[in-house]
Amino acid sequence: MAHRLRIRLLTWDVKDTLLRLRHPVGEEYASKARAHGLEVEATALGQTFRQAYKAQSHGFPNYGLSQGLTSRQWWLDVVLQTFRLAGVQDAQAVAPIAHQLYEDFSSPGTWQMLEGAETTLRGCRKRGLMLAAVSNFDCRLEDILVGVGLREHFDFVLTSEAAGCPKPDPRIFHEALRLAHTEPAMAAHVGDSYRCDYQGARAVGMHSFLVVGPEPLDPAIRDSIPKEHILPSLSHLLPALDSLEGSAPGL
Repeated sequence: MAHRLRIRLLTWDVKDTLLRLRHPVGEEYASKARAHGLEVEATALGQTFRQAYKAQSHGFPNYGLSQGLTSRQWWLDVVLQTFRLAGVQDAQAVAPIAHQLYEDFSSPGTWQMLEGAETTLRGCRKRGLMLAAVSNFDCRLEDILVGVGLREHFDFVLTSEAAGCPKPDPRIFHEALRLAHTEPAMAAHVGDSYRCDYQGARAVGMHSFLVVGPEPLDPAIRDSIPKEHILPSLSHLLPALDSLEGSAPGL
């Protein structure tokens, strides 16, 4: 008889794994700008947000915590840069929009659950698994999870802000394992990012599953992952856990 591997802990990415934004970022930004008397094209704001976010993440990684920023200030700066790149130079006009957006992105109404999220979490709980959110997110995540009704499923929530480092840094995974008093081989991570989630977890000896969205998976990535580690939807997770029987995580 094959040895049955006992997974005790499941760690979860949140954004685009369990939750996603109801509306594209550009639309949210344009809507709030309009409410404050500024007309800016949503498509342009979507493009400049990506530029601003990338530049801010590069210059001030993990919300700039090690450089004296707070996550709130980090996000306010992203919004100011987004509008500046879209042609709005008046920082005083943008400041109230930035504060409103920061609050709105804390609201459960801005987010929606992905299909199968709650059912899958409940199914994992019924199996007696310990569940934890491990997310490259700021301190607002707890309130967001409470607001959408998912916080009750998690034994703890570990953000990159609280951990002091973002995925795929091994330290955030090690901290989750420490909090759960669990060895890596008895834990699995679920997420939508090949680098941050799938590779990050496996690098510390955890099992890992990659949730794929509507976009086709890069063929090179697809070919490098055992097909049983790829989840076309969250409903595939529980059967995939069964397939771990007798297996061990690879590094």
